[in-house]
Amino acid sequence: MARYKVILIYDGTEFQGFQRQVEVRTVQASVESALRSIGWQNSTILAAGRTDTGVHASGQVIAFDLEWDHSPRELRNALNANLPADIAARLVEPVEIDFHPRFCASARRYRYRLFCDKVRQPMRERYVWRVWPPVSIDALQESAKHLIGTHDFSAFGTPPQPGGSTVRKIFTSSWSNDENEFVFEILGNAFLYHMVRRLVNLQVEIGQGKRKAQEIISFLGSMRKELVQGLAPAHGLILEEVVYPPEIGGN
Repeated sequence: MARYKVILIYDGTEFQGFQRQVEVRTVQASVESALRSIGWQNSTILAAGRTDTGVHASGQVIAFDLEWDHSPRELRNALNANLPADIAARLVEPVEIDFHPRFCASARRYRYRLFCDKVRQPMRERYVWRVWPPVSIDALQESAKHLIGTHDFSAFGTPPQPGGSTVRKIFTSSWSNDENEFVFEILGNAFLYHMVRRLVNLQVEIGQGKRKAQEIISFLGSMRKELVQGLAPAHGLILEEVVYPPEIGGN
């Protein structure tokens, strides 16, 4: 029996989130079904985190134990042959038996994409949030820099477990733009539920001139009981990467 680490890519549009649920389509249930087709007999896979309904991933990490007499490459091919078209295993590799995708991770990177247009663009809007009025890249960049460091993000989300800490460390936070698409990238040690989408929504309001960039500072560490209002749509968000220390196969 060996433990395998898998990097997954998926289009979250048709999934009711990552976590297995009764009578709805989820990423976890689809992966576990594919694994059972190739002889896996356990009850649940391990995952780096749970993405919400509609959120995509290019670097989700899972792990599972499996008796497999062939190469990791052949395991990847067998998985992909049984996975639905909107999920793919990008990389499969053996890891230490105590590897856990969530608890061994040192950081996660998310990316959020948006563009500005008065009129809807059906060919783009499956993966990118359309906003109007337009945003200022300077205002977005000014707001993003205030997020770097260790802060209490209780105003922006809830912890995975009731009563858990809402303090998170953000290593990088920045906006870029190219050909009318604005991209927010944020790297942190962990994230609260809905944290990135609330941060994006607030920054868009700042970029549109509805708020000042300094308002973000007032929300950090405020220990607010109520959450910041406004949630950017799920379809613009991608879990891009889960980072691990070099000694356990860091990427």
